[in-house]
Amino acid sequence: MPIIKEINKGKVPVKIYTDDIEPEAYQQLINISTLPFIHSHIAAMPDVHYGKGATVGSVIPCKGAIIPAAVGVDIGCGMNALRLSIKASDLPDNLRGVRTVIEAAIPVGFESHKHDKARASMVRPLSDGLDNILKKHPKLYKNDKKKFKTWVRQLGTLGGGNHFIELLRRHLKKILLP
Repeated sequence: MPIIKEINKGKVPVKIYTDDIEPEAYQQLINISTLPFIHSHIAAMPDVHYGKGATVGSVIPCKGAIIPAAVGVDIGCGMNALRLSIKASDLPDNLRGVRTVIEAAIPVGFESHKHDKARASMVRPLSDGLDNILKKHPKLYKNDKKKFKTWVRQLGTLGGGNHFIELLRRHLKKILLP
């Protein structure tokens, strides 16, 4: 995929891989490129669009910092980097079985878990916060009569669009060893 445009207005370049970019997203990318902990360059993918705080569909590498919400604070999006309890040598050469288990366990798109996966005692305190948000933004759940059950069952799902799960076998050794 070729770089369509490069912006050099910040501390690092922004490499854009599309010719279709919103002005708001363009400005966000420039703003992010001025941050002191950005490493190398920022990449704006073909699905790049304006987000709350940072652009969705961008890659923002950092040095000496981790920005879990740099996915653009997309609706409900989150990011986890997890250290596994296994070593790379414990994994099979073919990860098809691992992928099959992940796909069976994690709903994708608009799907959700069939049963509550989170303990009620853990999510009940969050319901007050949800109620406060819904009072301010009632349209979020206007057609959903079971709003509490809906968001609880969507915890731990993949969503759709530019959401993904990535396992890096070749890098697991570096990640897994202290």
